[in-house]
Amino acid sequence: MSAQYAPPIPHPLPARMKGLNRAEVCDRNFSEFVEIWDGPVHAAPAADAPVLPGATLTAADFLHLFESQLISRHLDLMARVLRVQNKVFYTIGSSGHEGNAMVARLTRHTDPAFLHYRSGGFMAERFRKLPGMDPIMDSALSFAASKDDPASGGRHKVWGSKPLWVLPQTSTIASHLPKALGTAIAIGQARRIGHALPIPEDSIAVCSFGDASANHATAQTAFNAAAWTAHQNLPAPVLFVCEDNGIGISVKTPAGWIAERFRAMHGLDYFFADGLDLVAGYGQVAAAVEHCRRTRRPTFLHLKTTRIMGHAGTDFEIEWRPIEELVRVEASDPLLRSAEIALMSGLMSKAEVLDLYETIRGKCFAAAEEADRRPKLVTLDEVMAPLAPYHADIVHREATRNDYAEARLKAFGGEAKLPEKQPPRHLAIQINQALHDLLAKYPEALLFGEDVAQKGGVYTVTKGLHRAFGPARVFNTLLDETMILGLAQGYANLGMLPLPEIQYLAYFHNACDQIRGEACSLQFFSNGQYRNPMVVRIAGLGYQRGFGGHFHNDNSIAALRDIPGLVLGCPSRGDDAVMMLRTMMALARVDGRVCAFLEPIATYMTKDLHEPGDGLWLTDYPAPDRAIPLGEGKVYGEGDDLVVFTFGNGVPMSLKAARRIEDETGWKVRVVDLRWLLPLNEAFIREQAAAARRILVVDEGRRSAGVGEGILTALVEGGFGATPLARVCGADTYTPLAGAAFLVLPAEADIVAAARGLA
Repeated sequence: MSAQYAPPIPHPLPARMKGLNRAEVCDRNFSEFVEIWDGPVHAAPAADAPVLPGATLTAADFLHLFESQLISRHLDLMARVLRVQNKVFYTIGSSGHEGNAMVARLTRHTDPAFLHYRSGGFMAERFRKLPGMDPIMDSALSFAASKDDPASGGRHKVWGSKPLWVLPQTSTIASHLPKALGTAIAIGQARRIGHALPIPEDSIAVCSFGDASANHATAQTAFNAAAWTAHQNLPAPVLFVCEDNGIGISVKTPAGWIAERFRAMHGLDYFFADGLDLVAGYGQVAAAVEHCRRTRRPTFLHLKTTRIMGHAGTDFEIEWRPIEELVRVEASDPLLRSAEIALMSGLMSKAEVLDLYETIRGKCFAAAEEADRRPKLVTLDEVMAPLAPYHADIVHREATRNDYAEARLKAFGGEAKLPEKQPPRHLAIQINQALHDLLAKYPEALLFGEDVAQKGGVYTVTKGLHRAFGPARVFNTLLDETMILGLAQGYANLGMLPLPEIQYLAYFHNACDQIRGEACSLQFFSNGQYRNPMVVRIAGLGYQRGFGGHFHNDNSIAALRDIPGLVLGCPSRGDDAVMMLRTMMALARVDGRVCAFLEPIATYMTKDLHEPGDGLWLTDYPAPDRAIPLGEGKVYGEGDDLVVFTFGNGVPMSLKAARRIEDETGWKVRVVDLRWLLPLNEAFIREQAAAARRILVVDEGRRSAGVGEGILTALVEGGFGATPLARVCGADTYTPLAGAAFLVLPAEADIVAAARGLA
């Protein structure tokens, strides 16, 4: 049908209305197009018959799709009108993209969907999948930022629905593609580990985005990983839907770019569909969906769309785009073609089309007015309620749960080999033992990253896990931190408990937005309905000897501490690491929290504290019924003459310095290991400072962006500003190679010198 169909010739009205709002032009275009239409009319088909001769689209399917398109259009028009009255707060519309309703009709409501912001048609159509749901009212509540919005509770205008498996997105530029692919991969992974899925086993993941977004590095990451997966014949049933309207805000996509770029991409199966014509496009979309579901391969659906009414309500295209070009674009409005199908098929008369158009307009405005009367978020507590849930008692019970003795024996190879029966060990071995323990405790847990399987990690921290738990639960990934964290989100979406490893802290910065903008934001923007439970292990910080430079001695902690809702822990010794990991896994499992475990590389193998051979930094393995609650620090010594607040590598360094300070001054020194860096336990910090005569903060992060400023703020705001205090921290520079690295990091001598200054 597409070869026979040409867009209607634009009538003169838009050119005469050059000074008018283009939304008004498009609105009038539809009515006038219907009024003056004078084409052939067929006998009305039966509901299950083709809507037009030769079409794969039935009459019943068409009528539903047409109504969904009209709902999407009138939500856009309503938003443009009511935004200026401050009754709605979002005007990025779906006009021109309403053909994506076909994707919704041909997929299931149990196919997880990660959507482009121009998905009004998709959402209106998916709402039909379950009875009793109202796409107009739900959307109006979201537009109005009402607390009653079922998607986000008024926190953002998002396309989302828990019962419809539409996971809310806020950015929708490209950062959702890795987790969409991760979710698709997780469907097959669940079967391999015997995990019960919350969706059917033949589900697919649907992921839509614009042609401009397809160029984003994060999108390219997902496409590459999808092809990499398919190349190995691993199931990855993701339907990438590129809604190609030919323009990104004002930057045009070169003609033919999307087709040429993706049509022949190895590992990505390409399909084209005309999203401007329901009759032409329906069979094409159906073929792509069927292929993805049957073959379980990554599928790229190139959906032709257009964009009318500009990028958003604030985009006055008439100021930068020739009127002739605007008229041509508006003439390609897919609703004009859908109206023509309705009339040509004999299913609707002109009066019926116009009546339906105005009826839906009335419903959208009525819903918007009702939504405006609904309650809004008015307190900070309301806003933050879903961000960082924490049920302390339940989490602690889960962290100390010890009902998996048989699984432990199997993991460790017998009673005599249980880690608590072994002599004291250093940090790396105790983390390794803890990971064995946790994978035995949680059969839904997966550990993955670069080099973690057969090699056992760069520092052998994951040694033996691949052998003990098999390749379905411990496996290597491609060298791509963005995709590692995208995979983690996918597994978490489907009820698994991921333990991804980021090989070095510097590598995390390549993929930070997967945690900052995606994983940690999900509970907040879904009002607690969706969650991304995971524990991300990151090897980092400085002081490595013989191997280093910026990428392997990175002390940049601020990027992690800036993420709302994240739990960040940093152990300094083996027993603490074990008990903190248990709490993090419990936080993930109970409250859906995203946790980052920052492992100080330089102390991985440390055995001694004060003198060679003293073995004072080796620790026993804590019994499985022991855990460290979130925020609980560790105190060394009882002195009040000087209290040192620190973490990570700073703990053994401060303990060494404390001995020198005590010998030199006669003071009694207390060293406080915070252990938890986000959220900082400010009450604990103030409690430890209460009797202090002097306070010293030792922060191995950078001077302007570490942990120390948070500690100092807690102290000053707690009334300790008059107490003599000082800070020892890293310099504001990248870390150089070899011995020069130790010039930019805090040293034991610096701590002693700072203490002298406080004297």
